[in-house]
Amino acid sequence: MRRILACMSMAGLLAACATPAGAPLDVSAASALAASAPAVPAPGDTAVYRVINAYNGETQGEIRYRVDKVDAGRVVVDVNTSSAYAGAPHVAVYTAEGNWLRHPVVSHDHPTQYDFSPPFPAYPFPLDIGKTWFMRVKATNPVTGRVNSVRVDGRVAGAERVITPGGTFDTLKIVRSVYAGDDDAFRKETVITEIDWYAPALGRAVRTERQSGWFDAGRASDGGGVFFNLNDGWVRGDWSVHELLKYAPAAKQSGRDSRQ
Repeated sequence: MRRILACMSMAGLLAACATPAGAPLDVSAASALAASAPAVPAPGDTAVYRVINAYNGETQGEIRYRVDKVDAGRVVVDVNTSSAYAGAPHVAVYTAEGNWLRHPVVSHDHPTQYDFSPPFPAYPFPLDIGKTWFMRVKATNPVTGRVNSVRVDGRVAGAERVITPGGTFDTLKIVRSVYAGDDDAFRKETVITEIDWYAPALGRAVRTERQSGWFDAGRASDGGGVFFNLNDGWVRGDWSVHELLKYAPAAKQSGRDSRQ
């Protein structure tokens, strides 16, 4: 029971560190936004984000997402990065609604690609204000074959108008606590807090904040016994913010920011 309470406290501490992002929308605007249909992805849609180290505010690189193929409800996206901090280039696969079929998850500070079954519930529509969800999904590492049981606790925390370098957007604020199921001999599973400011008009998040941590029994003074505290063996992982720089839907690509 103490370990369960400690893990709950860890998730609470991570969430408390989140930075403010936008101004709340009024009730009628929030309800209308939640009821709006998301944009439908199309091959050629391109979005570029800057990656910020939230510990010190430094920009660490850019990530470029380009929809390569949309087929039978699967959206295949080429992901390229400008620096190692922004992650390794990879291919991500989503459902049409944006839930994850193949996507990285941070595992003890290392982004690790997983195939999810059922899909990772990033955006389980409809996204009504106040909606919550609690779900376990099977996450298979396609390289090692290891299968993790990943738990996702999510909620639609509200609606906010946010400003990014790519423009001003009305968004739904999606908060997820993710328990990565990646325990090993000494380290407990990675606990991740993800906050997405999701813009239905684009069918994607325009801002994401993610932070993670885990308990390492090898660093605890009591060897990870029952009576540990969060400052004894707790390891703080990556804390990053992704902000939209530009978005170019396939139908309007012109070699410049489509919002200009």
